[in-house]
Amino acid sequence: MRMMCLMVDERNGSESTTVVDRSEGFGERLLGSLIDRAHRMPPHMIAPLIEQEIAIIGGRDVEVLLQDYDQMTLVPLPGERLMMGGPQAIDETSAGRAFKTDVIIEEAQSDGVRLFVPLLDGTDRVGVLAFTLDSVDEHDLRLSRRLAGLVADMLITKSMYTDRFFQARRRQPMSLSAEMQWQLLPPLMMSTPQVAIAGALEPAYDVAGDSFDYALNDNVLHLAMIDAMGHGLGAAVMATLAMGAYRHARRLDVGLDQLYAAMDEAVAGQFGADRFVTAQMARLDVRSGLLQWVNAGHPTPLLLREPDLVAELTSPTTLPVGFGGATPVISERSLERGDRVLFFTDGVIEEDRTSGGVSGETRLRNLVEQIGANRDSVQETVRLLSRALMLERGGVTSDDATLLLLEWRGGTAAHLAPIDEAASPAG
Repeated sequence: MRMMCLMVDERNGSESTTVVDRSEGFGERLLGSLIDRAHRMPPHMIAPLIEQEIAIIGGRDVEVLLQDYDQMTLVPLPGERLMMGGPQAIDETSAGRAFKTDVIIEEAQSDGVRLFVPLLDGTDRVGVLAFTLDSVDEHDLRLSRRLAGLVADMLITKSMYTDRFFQARRRQPMSLSAEMQWQLLPPLMMSTPQVAIAGALEPAYDVAGDSFDYALNDNVLHLAMIDAMGHGLGAAVMATLAMGAYRHARRLDVGLDQLYAAMDEAVAGQFGADRFVTAQMARLDVRSGLLQWVNAGHPTPLLLREPDLVAELTSPTTLPVGFGGATPVISERSLERGDRVLFFTDGVIEEDRTSGGVSGETRLRNLVEQIGANRDSVQETVRLLSRALMLERGGVTSDDATLLLLEWRGGTAAHLAPIDEAASPAG
C-alpha cells in the first residue's frame, strides 16, 4: 500500500507529491507480531513468545539474563523454551561485556555465532538477550538490537503485575526493609545527551534506611538522597515517608527550601522529635549546568573532573529532617561539561575493616580517582565503585552504603525529535 503526501516547498511555495511505501516488510512483521501478541499475553508466556520470535530470524538456544540486585551477576529467567544455564558474572563473561558496554557482543562457536544483546529499557540496563545464529550480518544485528529493545520494554511492563521476574533476579533471601526500598527506587540509570545519573545500594538484600530519587522535568533534573536513622523495618518506614513527602512536594513545583520543610513536617508529625532523616536535595539546570543544593546533615558531595577529584561541594547545613531546623541555605556551583558529582551516605565512609587505618574519606577519594580514570559510563563507574568499597569493608557492612553519581554533559536532545519539522509528514 502506498500513501500520497503533499509537500510544500517554503522557498517558492510550490507543491510536490511524495510517495510513501506503507507495505509491511520483514522487520515490521517480526516486531509487529511481538507487539500485537504481547498486549494481552500473561507474563508466564513471554518466554516462549521471545523464543518464537528469535526462531523466525534463525536463532536458537535462547537465554534471557536479568541483572541481580547486587549489580554483579546476570541470572537466567526461567521459562518454557528458554535455556537455563547458571548465573554469569558481569565482570568475567561475554554476557557481562554486553551488559556493561550496551554493545552487542559476538562470540564465535562451533555451530555458529552466539549473540549477547543488551536489554535496555530506555537507557536503564535490564539484562542481556542471548541466542545463536548460523552466521551474522548487519541486518541480523539491526533486528536483534530492536527486538531486544521491545523485549526489555515487555519485561518491565509485565513485571508490574507479576512476581516472577523479581524472583528470578534474586540469588538470596531479601529482607522486608530491602523489599520496601527497592520498590521505592527509580530506575538505577537514566541517560540523555544532556545529563546522566546512576545509583547503587549496599547491602542489596538488606538495605533499610537509605534511598535516592530523581526526576527530569523539562530542563531541570531534580534529585534527592536520604539516610533514615536506625536499621531494619523502622528505618525503611521512615525513609518511605520521607521520600514520599519529597516526591509530593516536588510535584507541586516548590523550591529546595520548601522540599526540606515538607519532608521535615512529615517525619516530625509521624515519628516525633527523637527520630530523623539526613537528606540532600539538589536541582541541575541541564542547559546551563547550574547545580543548586541544600544539605540537612548529610556528607558533602564530591566534584570530579577528568578524572580527578576537584573539590568537595561544601555548603551550610541545617538540622536533619524531622528536627525542625532552620530554613536551609541554597548553595550553587556552575559545572563544566563532563563534570561529575558524587552523592553518598555516611555508611560509605564510616566503616573500615581492611584499609590499615586509612580514613573512610581518604579511601573513598582514592577509589573515586582510581576507578574514574577509566572514564566508564556513570552506571559502570558507580557499580564498580560500590563493589570496590564493599571489598574494602571486607565484603560486609553494618550500615547502608549508597552512591548516586551525576554527570552533566551539556549536550542537546533537539536532534532526536526536531520540533520545527514535527509537522512535516516526511520529518
